[in-house]
Amino acid sequence: MERSFKKEVQALKLGDGETFHGEGILAVTKALLQSGVSYVGGYQGAPVSHLLDVLVDAEDIMSELGVHLETCANEASAAAMLGASINYPLRGALTWKSIVGTNVAADALSNLSSPGVVGGAMIILGEDYGEGASVIQERSYAYALKSSMWLLDPRPDLPSIVRMVEKGFELSEASHAPVMLELRIRACHATGEFIAKNNRKGVVSGLDKLAGPPRFEYGRLAHPPVIFTQEKLKVEERLPAARTFIREHKLNETIDGDLNDIGIIVMGGLTNSVLRALERMGLADVFGASRVPMLVLNVVYPLVPEEITGFCASKRAVLIVEEGYPDYIEQAINAELRRADINTRIHGKGATTIHAKDLDIANFIDAKALRQVPTAEPPAQSRNADDSQR
Repeated sequence: MERSFKKEVQALKLGDGETFHGEGILAVTKALLQSGVSYVGGYQGAPVSHLLDVLVDAEDIMSELGVHLETCANEASAAAMLGASINYPLRGALTWKSIVGTNVAADALSNLSSPGVVGGAMIILGEDYGEGASVIQERSYAYALKSSMWLLDPRPDLPSIVRMVEKGFELSEASHAPVMLELRIRACHATGEFIAKNNRKGVVSGLDKLAGPPRFEYGRLAHPPVIFTQEKLKVEERLPAARTFIREHKLNETIDGDLNDIGIIVMGGLTNSVLRALERMGLADVFGASRVPMLVLNVVYPLVPEEITGFCASKRAVLIVEEGYPDYIEQAINAELRRADINTRIHGKGATTIHAKDLDIANFIDAKALRQVPTAEPPAQSRNADDSQR
């Protein structure tokens, strides 16, 4: 059954200081309009299929802002749209399902990430992975590594998602690299609220067009010999610029706790599941306060070495929580700690079942907390929906 968002899209007109209530996909659309996008597009596919529905239903609002909307024949043609941001100061956003859609768009994405971008370029991915997935179990992380595109994985609450959309465009422009923002099924359809900002027109749009074409730059072509310079720029300029922006704008978060000798580093999108698991063990509350310090990676690639070493240096055991295999984040963190000569013990994919003794935290959890560990599964109706992602 097709769903219409004609009524809900009226929330996209909210201005500065007003409170937005609604679904995650609608919040993403509002964040795009607040960011001053010039063009949007994509290809239908769960779990972000509703994003295009919202965009189509809000076409009159976007026309007022001069935003060009295009529903594409496939993901490759959608990715090719972002080529506009290679030479023009245009902010553009696309959406499709991953990993299948990203496979289709791989060639176009390579040709986008190598020369880099002038305007902010963002791909909003429906990360169809894990519980409820409809496709092969693969992650978008490998594509981020392969093409040097930064991967954002915001905490699944509306204020975090909206902030990461807005900051994602700034990150793209500061580092001249495209970014991907992944949303899992539950994040797409989570409901909540955030304080809205005014929508704004893009610097260049259908209402404010460029006077003429940009000056031709040979260095932005996607063929030898210029691609060797582009690869050099990825490593020597774009990556350091991205890490500086992530650190200065505090895109990653820290949750303080009193068990300071241990810690957890978690992908942003899995944070609620980890907090729920800790809450059932008596180590967190229902409001997100945790006794175990946590580093929440709203940007999972690239990692910022100073943040990793700063979090781990004073701890003797840290658990890495990432979904799937290979253990990309665990390997990268181990490499950074060895490079910095920090001997914190890292736990991750080494065990199928994690016990307190495996985390080396038995001496730091008081007897009262241990008595609260459930001995049997609670009734199905009382289980949190995110438990299956643990």
